[in-house]
Amino acid sequence: MTKHLRSDLEHLKRRILAMGALVEEATNLAISSLVHRRPELAEQVLLGDDAIDDMELDVEDSCLKVLALHQPVAGDLRFIVAVMKVNNDLERMGDLAQNIAKRSADLSSQAPLDVELEFDDMMEAVRQMVSSSLDALVRGDTDLAREVIASDDNVNRLQRHMFKDLEDLMRRDPDSVGRAVQTLSVARHLERIADLATNIAEDIVFMVEGDVIRHRKAQLAERPRDLR
Repeated sequence: MTKHLRSDLEHLKRRILAMGALVEEATNLAISSLVHRRPELAEQVLLGDDAIDDMELDVEDSCLKVLALHQPVAGDLRFIVAVMKVNNDLERMGDLAQNIAKRSADLSSQAPLDVELEFDDMMEAVRQMVSSSLDALVRGDTDLAREVIASDDNVNRLQRHMFKDLEDLMRRDPDSVGRAVQTLSVARHLERIADLATNIAEDIVFMVEGDVIRHRKAQLAERPRDLR
């Protein structure tokens, strides 16, 4: 690896980590806004979305410049491909955090739902997945990346439970339907953020090991039983 390529790759790493920090902060603020019913935190998320969008374009431009100038191969090429994928997933996370913030601002002006939900557990699980996926990216840690992937099943389970609880509430109390639908939307956005953290973790495994593991779970589930 040439000195110039090494320098450009280090710059690229710093930029994707800076973007990751912005997205992690937006996600945390959106979650805190919902949990603590603080619309001013939601407003911070909405105001910060342009910075995330600008950072995505900057990282993409940096990736293309490195590809054009250095024509990297092997591990360096895998790193750039992974950064481009992670960059896109982070921008989508930022959009989902913005959606949560919008729902949070609206829900904070209404009476709380009369139902016990596992929101705290789900939000903490998603928060941890986002944080761990970024830590794994920084360290190139495939073990931590695989822990993130395994955590996605728990988030899916929590979302299913929440859907059932809110469905039961809407049957009992028709006046709650509007708030319950908004809350379901938040749960869905959280679940999608967890999916994107999983995508990042899968890209880290590819970056470090050159092994494509995305979709393997689905492929295994589709195999005939006599072949398992």
